[in-house]
Order: sequence, then C-alpha cells, then structure tokens
Amino acid sequence: MRPIQLVPMLLVFAALAVLATVPLAGGSLAALADAPLRGVWLVALALGIQILIVSVLPGLAEDVFRIVHMATYGLLALFLWVNRRLPGVPIIALGGVANAVAIAANGGVMPASAGALEAAGLPAEKTGEFANSAAVHAPSLGWLGDVFATPAAWGPAANVFSIGDVIIAVGLAVALHRLAAPSGELAPQ
Repeated sequence: MRPIQLVPMLLVFAALAVLATVPLAGGSLAALADAPLRGVWLVALALGIQILIVSVLPGLAEDVFRIVHMATYGLLALFLWVNRRLPGVPIIALGGVANAVAIAANGGVMPASAGALEAAGLPAEKTGEFANSAAVHAPSLGWLGDVFATPAAWGPAANVFSIGDVIIAVGLAVALHRLAAPSGELAPQ
C-alpha cells in the first residue's frame, strides 16, 4: 500500500499557518465552527474515493481509476458550487478548475514534472499502478501540473504541487480569515 499523498503538504502547511494567524489578526477560531458550510459530505466522499484508488487499490483498474479520479473533482466542484457565496470559495474554485483542466487534459492524471518529482524524492517512472500525479510523456498544459516541489529532505512532507494548489491555498487563507472575523465584520457576498 502506497503512502497517501493526495493533498499536497503545501495546502496542509498553508492551512495550519493561516489558522495560527487568525487570532493574531483579531479573528476567532471558534467562529469557524459556525461557518455555514453545506455539503461537507461531498468533500469527505471525494477524499475517501481518492484514498481508495490511490493508496488502497492502486493496481486494480488503472483505466477505470482515471475516470473515477475525474469524477471526484465533480464532487468537489459541487461542494464549491453550493458554497459559492462564502468568502474565498471563488478563489479556491479557480485553483480547482486549474487542477481539473490539467488532469482532464492528461487522461485523468495530474502531470508532474520529472524534476519536481526528483526534488521531492518521488519516483518519476511509471509504477504500473494508478497515481493521481505522475510524470506524463509530452503532457498537455504541463505548466498547470505539479511543477513545484517540497524537498525530499522534508521527509513525509515531501511532495509536488501545482499553481492550482497555490491558488487554492490563497483562497483557503481568504476563507479562513473572513469566516473567523469578529461578529458583524463578515459582509455577505
């Protein structure tokens, strides 16, 4: 079973850093519990499916898993749509669209640059198992793919990420800070 590397560690570290800055900016972490998020189960389902096809059953049906992988982005898109009026969500959606376009243009796999994979200490060669991010020969829209890396020296945090992931991190920062703002400061969008 492969390690789970679905969410680039950049997003995890960005979320943690942003959460740490919320109180410094006068916001309340407790206010996040009252955020009017709808359809959270869609995210849980999408991530559960991705964990299943990438880490639990990666060698089972690679061609089917490419389609299933794209379908999980549909679930995430639906979550973003039902929450579109929340602050930061349009930015997150822009990053998600960038990632989905890169994945769709490359047959259901996020193209990763061999150099970024090498820098992260990840295998650049095809393993015969489904991977949500992998080196692709002559990728379409490769610049939207996983072209950045956290270094292999970071151990389990080593991974590759895309410009879409960076945009998602920015949207997440906007969302967390706006949703954690003191009462009355969050203007409806």
